[in-house]
Parts: sequence; structure tokens; C-alpha cells
Amino acid sequence: MRNRKLIIQLAVTLVVLIVILQSVFLVKETEQVVITQFGKPIGKAKTTPGLKIKVPFTQKANYFEKRFMEWDGDPNQVPTKDKKFIFVDAYARWHITDPLQFFKRLTDERGALSRIADILDGETRDYIANHNLEEVVRSINRVPVRSGSIGEEVGDTLSDILVGRLKIEEMILHSSNQKASDLGIAILDVRLKRLNYVAEVQAQVYERMKSERFRIAEKFRSEGFGEASRINGEKERDLKLIQSEAYRKAEEIMGKADGRATAIYAGAYNKSPDARNLYGFMKSMETFSKTFDSTTTVILSTKSELYKYLVDPY
Repeated sequence: MRNRKLIIQLAVTLVVLIVILQSVFLVKETEQVVITQFGKPIGKAKTTPGLKIKVPFTQKANYFEKRFMEWDGDPNQVPTKDKKFIFVDAYARWHITDPLQFFKRLTDERGALSRIADILDGETRDYIANHNLEEVVRSINRVPVRSGSIGEEVGDTLSDILVGRLKIEEMILHSSNQKASDLGIAILDVRLKRLNYVAEVQAQVYERMKSERFRIAEKFRSEGFGEASRINGEKERDLKLIQSEAYRKAEEIMGKADGRATAIYAGAYNKSPDARNLYGFMKSMETFSKTFDSTTTVILSTKSELYKYLVDPY
């Protein structure tokens, strides 16, 4: 009998504990709760932290994030106004502003991400399709600063933009929030994370870049050949000038030397008959050595100076 009373007390205590646990729920600072009864929302959302009470067993607490959340879309192929096909990769930050409306329209965060993707993908596609590629890529007008790198053209300029990337992102954000106004959420920020050409256009762009680099290389090569020809021409001219000047100086020196030698010979010749005879003899011997050899046959006049030395060398 005593054991039976103890079992009943334990059972009652357990039932009371279960009822209390089913009646009380905790809302954290980072959470907000919507109470539903048989799947339908009851009352207002619980947005303040602390212990809350609900009807046990028939009511359920549905928790939602109060902090900012991230949406990261998939890259989509989008044509620009100037018919350039690009991949656009966007991301956004959003949060739940009305938990009750959020639950009615979207049920949970998975449904919210799907709806946000539909809205942002559509708005991003519309606004990019209404603007040229330069408007999507650039944010401000600026004058390009020359870095001195090879291939830079003096006349390189950038076209002026009227809208720009930041303004397009603002327009996407504003339009997306208008379409999400009845969903109980607010989109806080939208950014175009990455822009890139599609594969077919990438190949064309790379080929155009290569041809441009080849053109610049050929231009530098042509300028180099021209400069080399100019330097070689100046070298040949300077070389001929140096050789001509050297030849002139050599001839002057040889002329002076020959003149001095002649003067010495003439002085020696005029000093005495013996000196004249010796000079004549030396010049004749020099002529013999340069003219005759063992096979030479000559016919000389008896009045020739050479004949005189052959007949009577003394």
C-alpha cells in the first residue's frame, strides 16, 4: 500500500513537471518567437528575451533569428545593354522585421532565402540589362594615371559614366525592398560580389588583348629597328670621319718625313763630289736590288747611269 502511494506521487510529480515544461519556454536575446496553435499563429510575436508561458501540448513555439542574416546567390548569366554577356555573382544581408508576417508568408528561413533569391535575381537582371557594361563595372569618373608601364598609350582615356555600380546596387536594394515589403523582412544591403565574362566572350577578350599586345610589341620592335639603324649609320659616319682624319694626318706626317729626307739627301749630295758619287752609287744599287734577279735580261744605253756602274763600278 505504501509503495503504491509513492508510485502515484512520483507519477503526479512527473505529469506536473511535463506540464510545466510544456507551458514555459525561453526566448533568448538573439531570438524571436511566434506561438502557433494547431499550425495557426496565436497572438503577437515574442521579441523580448525571458521566460514566456503558453498553453501546453496544443501550442508550439516557433523560433526565428533576430540577427542579420546572409544571402549568397549563384552566378547568373546576364546580358548588358550593350549586348555583353557576363556572369553576375551577388550577395545580400537581411533580417526579419515582423516575425508574425514572416511566418504567415514564408514559414521559415529556407522559404525566405528562396523568395529573396527570386527577388534579387530578378531585380539584378533587370537593372544590369538596362545599363552598359562600363556602368556596371565602374563607380566614378576618373582620369587614368600613367604608370610608365610598357604598352600604355598616351591618349588612353575612360568614357564618362552617368550611373555607376554603386548607384545600380542602391537601385536594386530599393526595388527589392519594395517587393519584399509584405514578407516581414528587410533587405539591408546588396552588393555585386563578382562580374566576369562568359566563356565565349572571355576567349574573344583574351584574343583581343593578345592582338593588342602583339601590336604594341611590333611597334616597339619597329622603333627599335629604326633606332638601331640610326645608331649604326652614325657609327659608320663617325668611323669614316675618324679614318679620313687619320689618313690625312698620316699623309701629312709622311710628306713632312719625305721632305726632310729629301733635304738631308740634297744636303749630303751638295757637300762634295765624293758624297754625290756615293749617293748616286747607293741609289743605283737600290735600283739593282729592286729590279734585277738572276733571270733578268736588260738592254742599257751606254749613257745610262746603271751601265756606268756595270762597266766601271769605281
